[in-house]
Amino acid sequence: MKNYLFHYILLLIFVKNIYAQNDQQLFSYLDIFNLEYVVDPQISPDGEHIIYRRMGFDIMNDTSFGNLWIIKSDGTNNQKLTSREVDESSARWSHNGDRIAFVSSTEEGSEIYMYWVSSGKIARISQLESSPHNLIWSPDGIHLAFSMNVPEPSPIAAKMPKKPKGAKWADEPRITDRLKHESDGSGYIKPGFKHIFVISADGGYPRKITSGNYHHGGLLSWSPDNEKIYFSANRTDNWEYDFRNSEVYSVNIVSGKIIILTSRKGPDTSPKISPNGKYIAYIGFEDRYQAHQTMELHLMNADGSNKKLISESLDRNVSGIIWDAKSNGLYFTYDDKGNSKIAHISTIGEIKKIADNLGGTSIGRPYAGGSFSVSEEGKIVYTLSRPNFPAELAVHNTRSVQKITNLNQDLFQYKNLGKVEEIWYKSSFDERDIQGWIVYPPNYDSSKKYPLLVENHGGPILNYGDRFSAEIQLYASAGYIVFYPNPRGSTSYGEEFANLLKNNYPGEDYNDVMDGVDTLIKKGIAHEDQLYVTGGSAGGIMTAWMIGKNNRFEAAVVVKPVMNWISKTLVADNYFYYANSRYTGQPWENFEEYWKFSPISLVGNIETPTMVMVGMNDLRTPPSEAKQLYHALKLRKIHTVLVEIPDASHGIAKRPSNLIAKVANTLAWLEKYRKQEED
Repeated sequence: MKNYLFHYILLLIFVKNIYAQNDQQLFSYLDIFNLEYVVDPQISPDGEHIIYRRMGFDIMNDTSFGNLWIIKSDGTNNQKLTSREVDESSARWSHNGDRIAFVSSTEEGSEIYMYWVSSGKIARISQLESSPHNLIWSPDGIHLAFSMNVPEPSPIAAKMPKKPKGAKWADEPRITDRLKHESDGSGYIKPGFKHIFVISADGGYPRKITSGNYHHGGLLSWSPDNEKIYFSANRTDNWEYDFRNSEVYSVNIVSGKIIILTSRKGPDTSPKISPNGKYIAYIGFEDRYQAHQTMELHLMNADGSNKKLISESLDRNVSGIIWDAKSNGLYFTYDDKGNSKIAHISTIGEIKKIADNLGGTSIGRPYAGGSFSVSEEGKIVYTLSRPNFPAELAVHNTRSVQKITNLNQDLFQYKNLGKVEEIWYKSSFDERDIQGWIVYPPNYDSSKKYPLLVENHGGPILNYGDRFSAEIQLYASAGYIVFYPNPRGSTSYGEEFANLLKNNYPGEDYNDVMDGVDTLIKKGIAHEDQLYVTGGSAGGIMTAWMIGKNNRFEAAVVVKPVMNWISKTLVADNYFYYANSRYTGQPWENFEEYWKFSPISLVGNIETPTMVMVGMNDLRTPPSEAKQLYHALKLRKIHTVLVEIPDASHGIAKRPSNLIAKVANTLAWLEKYRKQEED
């Protein structure tokens, strides 16, 4: 009888699991509005509590929003910090943990607020002209420092006649004399300079402590004696044109005296002084004008002497540095082979990896990202992400890791996501090992034939990894096997690998992508008559390059591409950036090379039906670039459509509806040719 009951219970569990799998639905467009993820977790000095920014989406206003939440480090008592339903960010604990300063939106703009832990009360403590950034406490808890833009007058003052009362004239002209005068996503940059301010933690007048017509932005670090703030800037006369360079400085908060502490060619940024006040850590490199150079970790004495490199054994970008409490070393993050890590490095360069899977907070595509913080006793809280969920809170204590939030459980327990699988293969060009990922459609059946969609990443000096991606899951839900590779030029494989694109982009990275496609065909995963390709930004460049080099794809979607390096280089918001690091000289000095690597030079070869897509407010790869491809294909009578997404900058996915529009239009175009092929 007992044996019968045992088998009966097993049968019930089996049937229940089968029904549960069948009840699961595919990930769909509107699910994007239900996604939540963690940003900027900050652990209290005693390690008992964590405050974090909980991000979500507003389906009615088509925006993202973030509120501050607080949770115990064991995962209990998760609750909203305030009752206010406004945007909140940049929460920072005081050094003794009794208060939390944060930034919040108001009707007048962003302001600094204070939260008292013992009472739960909050108060606004500032009245600022512009939004504050890089908020940081003084060690004694008396002051806060932050950076803020200070407006400057227009470079010329034209005298306009007085308009008649009630007349509706055009807006005043925008006038600039800056090298960098606009920025994708925010548009026109008003005249002004970023400066560092100090304000009492009890509220009051914000006092500017830096001077001069220079930008003093970036992370700030307050000296243990509360007398100085360390920062990075470029305070040279040629600061605009020497834009890759920055140095580490200190500023006295009383006298405003600024002292330069580094003096080499290249970026020296993110200074952090040790708790004992003896050392300053900073990241940077000696500029060799390459396509990519590794950001390395350096130490120097607090007076700027005895500089030394301590991360030379790690051929990866160092970021997010935080001193340990005893000044014995620093915690930091780095990417390795498409996965983000947290590690510790001693002051003599001994490195110990602590955690994997630091979570990206870009839900559109599987890019790197995420952040962490450390308590005085070394407890680490960080954003953890895997292919099946966006960033959640995780706590690392000694040797164990515990995920303490599950913000998307109510959504994903009913969703059947595509399985993500890592793949390695050899480049046919030079036998290098190339990494990529395959995402299978939900309920994948290896006996069936599925179309393959290649998704090329942007940058190009970035990386995709084993991270959650709403866009790729939507492609998988539509029945596509998605392949996303990290060809040469991608980060997280070392400086030499990323720098292979210097004066050679697009180059053999094309071969790396096609070798991945051929590998999947040999494995029987992909099929020659069912190949499709897409990608955005640098991925759009690669997609256009691929269909200019071969006609193997049934259809393509080229998103926000650069088609002509000559025109792009002189009209984009970062137009000044490319000479000598991407290509030799300026376009008028090296027309042949700029043209050689422009996908528009291959447009006469294209036979692939191609959708061209771009955000109408894109300043990074302006709509004129996409239109060059569309117009050329129309003149050649190749099947093509142009999709212009309104209110979208280069980051099309910033608004959820635009992310949906991007994927929906891509799938509509691919399905059109998929159906024709199957018929």
